[in-house]
Amino acid sequence: MTIIKFVLILFTTILFCLPQFSLADSHEHHAKPETDRGHQAKSAAAHGVELSPDLTALLNQEMTLIQKGMMALIPAVAGGEWGDVAAIGKQIKASFILKQKLTASQKEELQRVLPELFIEMDQDFHKSAGMLAHAAEMKNADVVNFYFYKMNTACVSCHSKFAAARFPGLVQGNDQGGDHD
Repeated sequence: MTIIKFVLILFTTILFCLPQFSLADSHEHHAKPETDRGHQAKSAAAHGVELSPDLTALLNQEMTLIQKGMMALIPAVAGGEWGDVAAIGKQIKASFILKQKLTASQKEELQRVLPELFIEMDQDFHKSAGMLAHAAEMKNADVVNFYFYKMNTACVSCHSKFAAARFPGLVQGNDQGGDHD
């Protein structure tokens, strides 16, 4: 491998890793143990969404697995491990656990209480994960990176709209989000 190619790969990896590590650290910093759901319930209630404790636990498990999948994509993409990238993308697209573990009443609850915008954003996110998997199967790094970017942007957008209390740094005008010029 030429030094230029190595430097480009290193630069790209750093470019994509730093924001992800920052988000992961923020997510873990704000994560609550399963026994402490009061803050999350208050956050959901502030947006007019109140989920049952069981459904909240499943959603939190899902978000944790998506975060782990997104973090696993970084070295897999940077290393051109297209089989791994495709597999992770397919797992995210299929919803790691939610679709498999939801009861009929929980599915009805989600449809009843979740805002339409949340459902649309979630569907777009999972569609992007499927497109990322397809691009990985085609070994198209540019398109894989595009869909990774799109998925990460969807996470930030959804968290800022529906989990602002849990991710206060994503609220526009909030000084906790870093320096703004």
